[in-house]
Amino acid sequence: MAAPTQGNLDREKQSLLSQHKEHHFTAGEIVRDIIIGVSDGLTVPFALAAGLSGANATSSIVLTAGVAEVAAGAISMGLGGYLAAKSEADHYARELKREEEEIIAVPDTEAAEVAEILAEYGIEPHEYGPVVNALRKKPQAWLDFMMKFELGLEKPNPRRALQSALTIAIAYILGGLVPLIPYMFIPRAQDAVVASVIVTLVALLIFGYAKGYFTGNKPFRSALQTALIGAIASAAAFGMAKAIHA
Repeated sequence: MAAPTQGNLDREKQSLLSQHKEHHFTAGEIVRDIIIGVSDGLTVPFALAAGLSGANATSSIVLTAGVAEVAAGAISMGLGGYLAAKSEADHYARELKREEEEIIAVPDTEAAEVAEILAEYGIEPHEYGPVVNALRKKPQAWLDFMMKFELGLEKPNPRRALQSALTIAIAYILGGLVPLIPYMFIPRAQDAVVASVIVTLVALLIFGYAKGYFTGNKPFRSALQTALIGAIASAAAFGMAKAIHA
């Protein structure tokens, strides 16, 4: 029986890879930004509207203040997301430069670190030796290996900062407008706040369920926790406004 050739092995490998499709959730950063934006957007304007309603403000005043808060909050949250992503990219660039210099200055030490990393996975010296030698011949692959497995850093998307800012800001606006919708149609704030509570709690339940589903947590538990946090925030703001106004 003839031994399999390298070409046959490659074709077999490609066939196996094409048959096996992995379904992993890879939009974690975007989902995280949406969660940050929507959760704050639903909660903060909701608490503000409830507090102003408790102070007997008119619906027009609540709506004006709410829209102003949503605009300011979206800018602030978006800027925060931009700065966080930019700081992450700057940190990666600094560590990349430092690691590149170390590979050039102390290659034996860096090679020993590669061996140590592989040994942590239970690979024996006679097994990881060829891998270390192969990486030493490919500086870019060596550098990528050290960044990922020694420092635990993934190369950030160059558009990540702007993408994060826009995602958080838009999510905040969409979430922030939900508790303000009743004030657009109900002139009396004391009546509008009841509708706002119902609409926002439903939105919080839906958002909490979706958040739990996409993050791998229990959806119903996440929905109840999210709604509870929003309810506590609005109740505290309403109660404090009532107490001060009285």
